[in-house]
This record gives sequence, structure tokens and C-alpha cells, in this order.
Amino acid sequence: MYKTMVVGFDDSPSSKAALIEASNRARKHGGKVIMVHAVFFDTEEFGIAPEQLEKRMKIGENACIESKKQITAEFGIEVQSLLCEGDPAEVILDVAQGKNADLIVLGTYGRKGLNRLLMGSVTSGVIAEAPIDVLVVKKPCTECTGEYKSILVLYDGSDFSKRALGRACELSKVDKAAVTVLYVIPRYEEMLDFFKTDSIRNSLMQEAEKITKSAKEFASLQGTTVFTQISEGHAPDTIAETVKKPLLIPAEIHMEQNFNGHHLTL
Repeated sequence: MYKTMVVGFDDSPSSKAALIEASNRARKHGGKVIMVHAVFFDTEEFGIAPEQLEKRMKIGENACIESKKQITAEFGIEVQSLLCEGDPAEVILDVAQGKNADLIVLGTYGRKGLNRLLMGSVTSGVIAEAPIDVLVVKKPCTECTGEYKSILVLYDGSDFSKRALGRACELSKVDKAAVTVLYVIPRYEEMLDFFKTDSIRNSLMQEAEKITKSAKEFASLQGTTVFTQISEGHAPDTIAETVKKPLLIPAEIHMEQNFNGHHLTL
């Protein structure tokens, strides 16, 4: 599905997890993996300690060489690496565009201190600006095999959520994964300080059911069957709680998929 994957790499545990995830998918489904190690060194710092630039570039080069050896030995695939100077987010986006990549893979956080090369703000920046898919990997997964068993899609009927659901349908066809659509009813009384009557509660539920029904219809047009779940609360917290437990889908599907693999949230 993804032919060229660009991985932001800084030798941190999070970026190593991203590299492993990309390598797993390349081994399972094919595709090319390109590691990008960006060294940010501003002019003020250069004036104080110019020798640090060469030192950091060398450290980055060694880290890439070692990781490429490990990936080749473990996954049997060749990984290309690029060592660049510049703002990490800009470098990753530029390389992805130049290499015609269709997926960027990043860790949640990167290294800190003087060796900081990739960090949470960089990941956020790439997500906001990337014209292609971005996969964010939180930590290494010892059970992952390069495919997804279950996919959770937060859906509100917007164009962005439709695009996410469309991509989930494509991944489902490739990995034979179960797709669950989650709609979260906001707790307006906490935000607007109003009393939720039974009439308002019923109206919100009807709207939720209408939206999840539209998600099923949209997925059906893509040739995919999805399951729906309606919850109430703060969306980020609800998502985090939902992925901690087995998705609420029919028992026979649950047993068939086994759900011991990686969960993907779109």
C-alpha cells in the first residue's frame, strides 16, 4: 500500500520504534524505507561551539549505520539513510516530497538536551504540514508483524474524518483488519454550563446515530464493513480509554481477529 516510507530517526527509543514499525510493513507488504536524521544547529550556537556541528553529524552517522545493520539482519530489508542539517520538521517534509514518499513515520518524542534532534513539537509540526499520511509510533511493539488487526477511527462526519475512514478501509482490505468507528458525544454541560434535559439527550443521541449510520454507508461504498460505537465525554480521553480494551464488536469477529496485534487509531 505504501511504496516509500520516510522515517524520522534520532536514535531515541521512540524513533527506533518508528523504524521497526516501518520495517515491519516493508517486510510484510513491500516498499522502501528511508531513514532521515536531521541535525539542527542554529547560528548562535555555531558561534559559541562550531566544532559541535561536526561532532553531532558524526554521532548521527554512526547511529544510522548501526541501525541499518540491525534492520537488515532482523528484517532482511535494505534501508536507505540520509544525514541532513536543518530544522527536523522541515527536513523530514522536504525529503518526503523529494522522494515522492506516501507515508511519514515518526516517534512520539525524540532525544532531549544538547543532542535533541527530533521531539514532540517536531512530530506535531509534521502532522500539521504533511500532505501525505503520517504514522506516529509511541513505543516498540514486540507482537507487531507489520499488519493491523483492529483499527479505530474517530468520526464526526467532517471531510477530514471521512478521509481517515477511507484510509482505514484501504488498510482493512490489505491487512484484513476490523474497523470500528467511534463517535464521541461532547459533554456540553461541562463546557457551556447548561442542564441536559431528556429531550436534549435524545436529540444528541439521534444525531450520533445519524452520523455513525453515514459512516457505515460511506465504508460500504468502499467495500468495507465497519462497526460503530457511540460514547460520551472528552474525545481525547475517550479515545485513550477505548483503545485500552477490546473493541465492542460481535463476538465471532473478536475471536476471529484475536486482537493481539497492533491497534491503529485514525
